[in-house]
Order: sequence, then C-alpha cells, then structure tokens
Amino acid sequence: MGIRASKPTTSSRRFYTVSTFEELTTDTPEKSLLAPIKKSGGRNNRGRITSRHRGGGHKRRYRIIDFRRNKIGVAATVATIEYDPNRSARICLLEYADGDKRYILAPNGVKVGDTLMAGPDAEIRDGNAMPISRVPLGSFVHNIELTPGRGGQLSRSAGAGAQVVSRSGDFTSVKLPSGEVRMIRNVCFATLGSVGNADHENISLGKAGRKRWLGVRPQTRGMAMNPVDHPMGGGEGRSKSGGGRQHPRSPWGKYAKGAKTRKRNKASNKFIVRKRTK
Repeated sequence: MGIRASKPTTSSRRFYTVSTFEELTTDTPEKSLLAPIKKSGGRNNRGRITSRHRGGGHKRRYRIIDFRRNKIGVAATVATIEYDPNRSARICLLEYADGDKRYILAPNGVKVGDTLMAGPDAEIRDGNAMPISRVPLGSFVHNIELTPGRGGQLSRSAGAGAQVVSRSGDFTSVKLPSGEVRMIRNVCFATLGSVGNADHENISLGKAGRKRWLGVRPQTRGMAMNPVDHPMGGGEGRSKSGGGRQHPRSPWGKYAKGAKTRKRNKASNKFIVRKRTK
C-alpha cells in the first residue's frame, strides 16, 4: 500500500504518483462476478446532461460486491486481493466452505489465507461482519447498514472507518469519518476494522489526461466566461463576478457557498446526534 513517485522526465511526470499495488495477488478477476457497465455521459433518460463534466474514460467491468454479508455462520477463506477500477478501495475474493465465491471490500490488515465469517457468533476480528450491537465500544467498523438487510452504505471508501462510541436501548452511536455522530439500529450489520488502501488520498494525478481516464471532462471557470454565459462572467480583465464583488454562483444564479442543501424535515434527522458541521 505504498506510493511510488516518478522521475520528473516531463512536466506531467514531475508531480505524478501512483500506488505500488504491492498488496495485490492477481490481476485476473473472477469471471462469474463481473457485469457490464453502461455509460451515460451524465445524461438522463431524455438525453439531457444532468451531471456535468462526465464522459469518456477507460472501459470497465463492474465487480459484484457483497455489501450484505448475508452468508451467516459459513466460514470463508480469503483467496485473492484485487484491484477494482470502480472504487478507491481494494477488494478481496472470499471462497466459502460451501463453494460459493463473493467479493467484499478488503479490510485493512486482512491477508490471503485468512478465515472470515459473518453472523452474530463471528469472532471479534477485522473483516468479520456482525450486528453492530456485538461490536465492542471504541472499535472501528466499515460497510455499515442503515436499513437491516439492505447492505452496507456508510464508510466504504479507501481508508474509511467509523468508531463505535456509545450504545443505548435499540441503537448504537457511531462517529463517521466526516465527524457526524449518528445512531444505527442494533440489528444492522457492520464489518470490523477500517477499509484498506488508506494511502489512496495521497495520490497526485499529475496531469489532466489522467483525470480523463477516470471519465471526468474539463471544467471552465465561470469567471472566464461572458456575462451571457455565467453570472460570474464579464468585466474588464479579471473581476470578481462581473465587475462587482458578488458572491460566487452556479451557472443558474444560485449561490454556490453557504446554502444548506439538506432538507429541514428529512425523516432521518432524528438519528443524527451531532451534525458534521459545527
């Protein structure tokens, strides 16, 4: 899980860093767990762009990940640790005692040959999944369910881990990577430990083309446009928002900073003990 820097033979290589991939054990994915990905280019069913700056990118195949961990009480052996082009985390292939094969997010510290299990009676060790009521206080967990049986939705990216801080009645409180403290139902499953590949956040893309490989298209600053094209366009030379010191806005005139985007009466607000923002 190290990072390798390039020699500055060109201007783009000067800041170019890449993972060493030393933890990977194979470059051939399990064929039965692959699915095609259809690209939308950020367009909806009417062909209109709803997510800007999307498109292109390298062709990928989706790896079917077991976020539910619903093979209760069946031991599994870690067969491989693999690269997944669709996420920042690594994935590992589990081979169950009954012959079933499934991919899961690779927890930090889990190696090929380790035995993992899911269920209320699973051992307290990184990589095992269990109801969050069984996780000791102070432990770190990832792939946390919000709805029982739906599969993990929280703390799934590289290096992510949420800390179990308290337990009261039917709920367990966890501190998420964002700093938010949230109540989770005791019956919801979580996986012990944090997600591996924590060095992902230190990687520098180094050049614009590498962003294009990821399917991200260029973005033009509003300040560089004309007034007809953007609320922040225009002005003689560089000017903050069209000649006046106006607040930054979106192309449709909505203020881009400070506006609250969460619905005031959202049903899940009652589960938030402490907000992410102070």
